[in-house]
Amino acid sequence: MNRLTIPKSYKPILDAYDTQRAIAYIKATFQEEFSAALNLKRVSAPLFVTESSGLNDNLNGYERPVSFDVPAIGADAQVVHSLAKWKRLALKRYNFGVGGGLYTDMNAIRRDEELDNTHSIYVDQWDWEKIITAENRNLDFLKLIVRAIVKAICNTNDRLHVRYPQLRAELSPDVSFITSQELEDMYPELTPKQRENEYLRHHRTACIMQIGGKLRSGKPHDGRAPDYDDWDLNCDIFFWNDVLESALEISSMGIRVDAESLDRQLTAAGCDDRRKLPFHRMLLAGELPLTIGGGIGQSRLCMLMMSCAHIGEVQSSIWDNATSSACEAAGIPLL
Repeated sequence: MNRLTIPKSYKPILDAYDTQRAIAYIKATFQEEFSAALNLKRVSAPLFVTESSGLNDNLNGYERPVSFDVPAIGADAQVVHSLAKWKRLALKRYNFGVGGGLYTDMNAIRRDEELDNTHSIYVDQWDWEKIITAENRNLDFLKLIVRAIVKAICNTNDRLHVRYPQLRAELSPDVSFITSQELEDMYPELTPKQRENEYLRHHRTACIMQIGGKLRSGKPHDGRAPDYDDWDLNCDIFFWNDVLESALEISSMGIRVDAESLDRQLTAAGCDDRRKLPFHRMLLAGELPLTIGGGIGQSRLCMLMMSCAHIGEVQSSIWDNATSSACEAAGIPLL
C-alpha cells in the first residue's frame, strides 16, 4: 500500500452530491477572486507538447513524461508536467503588456508520483503567469504577490462558508515568510518535509522561499528545475491542514529566470545541453518578457476547504487496491 494517513474518527462533512456542488463553487469563486486580484485573463492551454519543443517542465528532474508518437506529424508528443515555459511564450505571442497576465486550467499525468493523501498521478491546477519589470525582480514583490494569492484563497473560503456553513476549515490570511536556509538553520536535524510540518504547526499560513539551490548542508530543500524559477526568488505556499495535522502545499511559484539566472542555474544543475532548445535560446537572448508565475492546486484547495482526508475525495484518479480498501473501511469515499 502507498502511504496513507487515516484520521481518527473521520467522517466527510458533505454528502456525495453536495461535495460535487462545493467543488464547482470553490473553483468558480476562486477563479473570480484570483484573476481580479492579479489582473489575469483566462486562456486555453495544451494538454501535450512535442518532445523537441523543450516546453515541457522537468520538475525535479527524475519524473518521466507520458509520451506517445503522433504518426500524422511524424513526431513524439509528451503530456505536460506543467506549463511554466509554455505560459511565458504565450504571453509574448498574445502581446500581453507589463502588469497583465494569464491563467489556465492545467491537467497533467505524473506517472512517477508517490501516492498518499495529497498526491495523485492526476494533477489539476491553475497555471498562471504575469509580466513584470526588471525592478520587480525582488523578494518584496514576490511577497506582495503571495499575499494577494493568500487573500484570494481566504476570501473564497469565507464565501464558501456562507454557502455551506457546516464546513469549518479555518484559513489564516497572515503569511509567515521564511527562506529554506533559515528553515534548515531552525531545524537542522529534521528532513525538509519535517521542517515544513514543524514550522506550519506554529504558523498556519507560510511561504518558504529560495528553493532549488544547495543549502549549507549540501542538499537543496527540494528539487526545482533550473529553467523556470529563479532559485533566489521563488517559493512554495503552505496552509496547515487540521484534518491531516500536517503542512499542505497549495502553490509552487516564483519570479522566473532571466538570461543571467538561467545561465547560472543551467550550469549548476548540469543541464547545459538545454541551451540549444528553442525556448532556452530565446530566453538567453532576452527575447521573452520578464515574468512571475506558478501553479495552484485545484484538488488540494478543495480538500483543504472541505476538510477532506484524501485528495481522492475531490478528484477521480486511480489508487492501489490496498489504499482503496483501507479508505473504504475508514469511511473515506474515493471518487
